[in-house]
Amino acid sequence: MSKLLSPATILAIRDIQLAARTVVDGFLTGMHASRMKGVGLEFSQYRSYQPSDDLRWLDWKMYARSDRYYVRQSEIETSIDIQVVIDASNSMQHTEGGISKIDYARYLAASLGYLSHLQGDATGLAAISNGDITTLAARREASHMARFYYQLEQLQAGGRLPEQASSTSFTTGPHKRRLIVFITDFYEHNAEIMRLLDAFAAMGHEVIAFHLAGEQEQAAQFNGFQAVEDLETGEVLQLDGSVDATRFAQAWQAFTNNVRRHLLEKNIHYRMLSLQSPMDMALRDFLLHYSKIRR
Repeated sequence: MSKLLSPATILAIRDIQLAARTVVDGFLTGMHASRMKGVGLEFSQYRSYQPSDDLRWLDWKMYARSDRYYVRQSEIETSIDIQVVIDASNSMQHTEGGISKIDYARYLAASLGYLSHLQGDATGLAAISNGDITTLAARREASHMARFYYQLEQLQAGGRLPEQASSTSFTTGPHKRRLIVFITDFYEHNAEIMRLLDAFAAMGHEVIAFHLAGEQEQAAQFNGFQAVEDLETGEVLQLDGSVDATRFAQAWQAFTNNVRRHLLEKNIHYRMLSLQSPMDMALRDFLLHYSKIRR
């Protein structure tokens, strides 16, 4: 059983790195940390240490036995680039119970980054906000992770998604297969998100799509409101009591089923995450596909 705290409790921690560590430590404790550490790392053979190697991969037990420095070759040569992509368009400002989609996305991204860093993999970040794409190239160093958390702390939702966003704009460095985690609410104007995810999959990347949604949003619970605003377009819908919650729920189900079906056809993993739910399911999905790409 996971020991994760609720999103409201986690988001109350202002230090996003500390919050990420709290989420991941609770998750690993609940999953028996001794079994989860190093998921996907399969030892193949030792080789002599080279000056350019990361000191973290030194095997100190081998050094104690042989008085020579060795590294585990598999751990060095099969590391993965993780790229976290956040939809920070205006609709991600939607808030329920004091939790906004963009805040949930930021803390989820921080937790995934912290977990991937524990695995020794390079972690990058990309965000779509106000029609622009900002990227942070994937790297492993602790100093890089400090920049990763800083960028997340500064990220604010606003504007619209760009109509034509090239998938290559989100990844920098040499072309290689990556694990791409896309966090979004799937509100788009002209299939911008779907085209982007399709392009990632076509490039051979392993892709996970996390769909953020509030419980009230899914159930059309508009009691006490006279109008609702489309945060993407600014369009205002006056509520006159005629909103049929049942029909809305059916339309919502059809929408999510279409999203899920399309992504599964492209071999993209889809998971809906409620703003009121802990992040353990997302971390489980991440480790599952992390292990898949390592094989």
